[in-house]
Amino acid sequence: MNIELNPEQTLEHSRYNMVVQQIRPWYVLDDEVLDLFYKLHREEFVPAAYRHAAFVDMEIPLGHGQIMLAPKMEARILQELHISKSDKILEVGTGSGYMAALLAQLGNHVYSVEIIPELKQMAEANLKAHNITNVTVEQGDAAHGWSKHEPYDVIVITGSTPVLPDSFKNSLNTGGRLFAVVGEDPIMEAKVITCVAPGEFTVNTLFETSTPALINAEQTSRFTF
Repeated sequence: MNIELNPEQTLEHSRYNMVVQQIRPWYVLDDEVLDLFYKLHREEFVPAAYRHAAFVDMEIPLGHGQIMLAPKMEARILQELHISKSDKILEVGTGSGYMAALLAQLGNHVYSVEIIPELKQMAEANLKAHNITNVTVEQGDAAHGWSKHEPYDVIVITGSTPVLPDSFKNSLNTGGRLFAVVGEDPIMEAKVITCVAPGEFTVNTLFETSTPALINAEQTSRFTF
């Protein structure tokens, strides 16, 4: 006997499969993080044309050459940063606002910087629709750092950067954590950098990946003769 699911049941079934089949197998076992993906509806932050792909293991185009990270990547970032309720967070690259919304559920306040005006407007509308008030979206180029509200307890860079500017590390509080994808294709590495004392840092390389670079990201020096 076939049991037909109504649209809402189908949506929740897809959400469940995203968590169980994509996120958990990628070593994300933190219940608080997993619960967020049930609570904060990802499909409501996805452009309408890609709503059908909200739970798919893929990067979703946002226009302007920008993307929304895959669900398992978003979840892994959250888990690895061990965010607490008192944390002041910087996000570089707001996109649709979904990552900022997730961060806002775990931390105290998120300052999210977006270089593209249309995406800033999209993110602000999405956050407002979900009554998320502890995110400030700012317009600007933060590819080389954003000192405006430093020091930060957590920094998340949502695009890759061939070279990680020191300004990000130097914007961390003692105990602060920074997530970045560093390098160029074919080798990029996701890293968490922790400030263990003023001017002293540890680096934990998590996995290899590939994701589009930030606009105006710092480039490696290329010598010509």
